Amino acid sequence: MFKKIQFLFNTIKYLKAGQILNRIKRKFIKPKVNLFDIPNNLYPYSRIKPVIQCSQRMYGESSFKFLNKEFTLKVSEDWNAKDQDKLWLYNLHYFDDLNAINSEQRTDWHSSLIQNWIENNPLGFGNGWEPYPSSLRIVNWVKWFLLDLNSNNNVNQIWLDSLVIQTRFLSQNLEYHLLGNHLFTNAKALVFAGLFFNGEETDYWYQLGVSIINKELSEQVLSDGGNFELSPMYHAIFLEDLLDLVNIHQAFNRNFPGNLENKILQMLEWLKFMCHPDKEIAFFNDSTLGIAPSFVELLSYSDRLGIVFKNNQVNRLTHLEESGYIRAEYENVVIIADVADIGPDYIPGHGHADALSFELSLFGKRVIVNSGISTYEICIDRYKQRSTALHSTITVDNQNSSEVWSGFRVANRAKVFDIKKFEDSNSVNFSACHDGYKKLKEGVLHCRHWSVSNNSIKIVDNILGKGIHKIRLVLPLHPSVVVDHVQEGSISLNISGNIVKINFEGKGELKVIESQYYPEFGCSIDNKHLIYNYNGKLPSKIIVNISW
Repeated sequence: MFKKIQFLFNTIKYLKAGQILNRIKRKFIKPKVNLFDIPNNLYPYSRIKPVIQCSQRMYGESSFKFLNKEFTLKVSEDWNAKDQDKLWLYNLHYFDDLNAINSEQRTDWHSSLIQNWIENNPLGFGNGWEPYPSSLRIVNWVKWFLLDLNSNNNVNQIWLDSLVIQTRFLSQNLEYHLLGNHLFTNAKALVFAGLFFNGEETDYWYQLGVSIINKELSEQVLSDGGNFELSPMYHAIFLEDLLDLVNIHQAFNRNFPGNLENKILQMLEWLKFMCHPDKEIAFFNDSTLGIAPSFVELLSYSDRLGIVFKNNQVNRLTHLEESGYIRAEYENVVIIADVADIGPDYIPGHGHADALSFELSLFGKRVIVNSGISTYEICIDRYKQRSTALHSTITVDNQNSSEVWSGFRVANRAKVFDIKKFEDSNSVNFSACHDGYKKLKEGVLHCRHWSVSNNSIKIVDNILGKGIHKIRLVLPLHPSVVVDHVQEGSISLNISGNIVKINFEGKGELKVIESQYYPEFGCSIDNKHLIYNYNGKLPSKIIVNISW
């Protein structure tokens, strides 16, 4: 109990005063929504350009598949089914399938689903009225309506009335207590509804949404183009939001009152650096596949909107300084390393205890990875997936470098310092240290140096301090990597027919263990972890030589 209180104190101390006040406010003040005086006149518009289509979500009039889990909606209570995970239920209320691949073939299902939602989700009750799913649903309905209004079908007035009431409720229930991507998504929904309808009230939605977006843009998009939550997945989601905002303004022959285009180009550049040769994102800070659009999809969407990204050649060494990531690209090597602190102090919910972790691709294939995520539920799997032990870095005394706890909490956080980088004609080099283990009795520090050449990589871990400690170096392997041969202190890997040798130098012991890789929500794949254990006096050094 004392430990939990300590965690709670060390979490709350980072929050903004406004977050705390708004949490209190939400407990005592509930939205009061006018159910009448519905503005049913729509602004003149032109056809919305094709949006990014997610994968199919509906497989029958009431059958769904989200997060690799199938479910059939049978009774009204199923909209808030107690045996489903919270995130799964959120997805049910998003209505993503309205704008999914081949959605035009499921129009009758969508019409029935909208009517079902209206009839079985009374005002303010259940998951569907929470601000985040409300925001995504409002945007998806507006996108779908804009396409449908251009066809021979008519949009049901009941649906339009419901959309107004949903937006009214949202406008009084914005997530100022969370901020970050949640508040931005709320604002995006206000802008969409504010443009879609015509009237004094809807102008207020629009202006409120724009003011929030412009304020959040200056805070959430860092000078190097990264989203401040430092998650490639949420960065891609945020980027899609910006492109959607451009799209709907073009549809209504309006310009967004702010500079979205430059932000979009900056964010595309950042995302390019955070992708492996397979064009998919690295798994840092709650990033996984199957949720956000890919870099390629975002590029295509940007082109459709007339925002042309110049895909310049990548340097051998790129430091995204404000975000805290370094990318080294040399011949057959791509390394993406985390030299960042935990994301914004007041919203660290997607942060992992992954200081100085890295991901490695060789010959265009992922080799060393972070383990990904499969759930947002508060459970042992969620804790493990955020822990240091499931990332490609050093664990000391079985502790996390940052104190992740519950589902989205972080107490004390590792601070990264002494970042250095240089390159010459034959190699690129970079290094950093973190103090996440200073909480231990002897105040342990971890420093890591990477050196990359055309046929080898050298990683040196210095664990500085005093006393006797358990040191554990973890290198999780991608499931496609085949372990060919293991002997004392060395191992051979087969990567699509290429033989790679890894040699460990130090006073520890090498072993290979079975583990799990989580490339998507609700999905786990068997993989292997290379583990190098040392139990002894500090300071200590571990050297990893990778060659081919």
